[in-house]
Amino acid sequence: MSAKRLYAIALSVIAIALVFCLSVATKKTGAYAVYLGGTVRKLPIYSVEREDNKISISFDCAYGADYTLKLLDVLDEYNVKCTFFCVEFWVEKYPDMVKEIVKRGHEIGTHSKTHPKMSKLSESEIREELTSSIAKIEAITEQKVELFRAPFGDYNDRLITVSEDMGLYVIQWDVDSIDWKDISAKEIVNRVVKRTKSGSIILCHNNALHTHEALAYILSNLQEKGYEFVKISDLIYKENYKINSFGVQIKND
Repeated sequence: MSAKRLYAIALSVIAIALVFCLSVATKKTGAYAVYLGGTVRKLPIYSVEREDNKISISFDCAYGADYTLKLLDVLDEYNVKCTFFCVEFWVEKYPDMVKEIVKRGHEIGTHSKTHPKMSKLSESEIREELTSSIAKIEAITEQKVELFRAPFGDYNDRLITVSEDMGLYVIQWDVDSIDWKDISAKEIVNRVVKRTKSGSIILCHNNALHTHEALAYILSNLQEKGYEFVKISDLIYKENYKINSFGVQIKND
């Protein structure tokens, strides 16, 4: 085999290896290969480019409310306002808790009507999930719903397009506590504190077994590091922005 042929093969192998590495890297971040395959994929907001150390902590509410009041008490203790994403059936089951969340100064976004994998739904089904859940939340809170987090973090272009058309900001996360796995409070704290940076959006769950135990340590540790917790609606840019290939929302100059 000629040297020229060997050189061509070597270049091909390197190119394939680079594509593979890029694919793995983007999957690990959650911001899947936006440009792979020659197409551009729409992305939700994973985090926000900020230099002021503002961050957000959020709680998904779908099953149970045993620890929610404890979370609210800790949030009050550290003067932190945050964002809860609630499924419609949770809102229907715990309307007084929804009112309490809002009474304490936090905001509520929709987490869908029935908690399905929404990338599998048609446009009309997506609109029904969002319209119904928003109406239920707004009827109880008397506050406009602007934020949406997809169940399981599952999305596609259709979901994001429809959501944006309905005036919603689609919110993901860049710091996953994985508290739903019932890991220890110490493990939750270590994961969150280690991964948080300016503009981060932290994902927790209201009824995870040890989250209420970890919360005070998370808040105090990050506040000591100079971070300021704000609601997601106060973290993101509402206009004149773009989202890069890693899901970072960036304000246009």
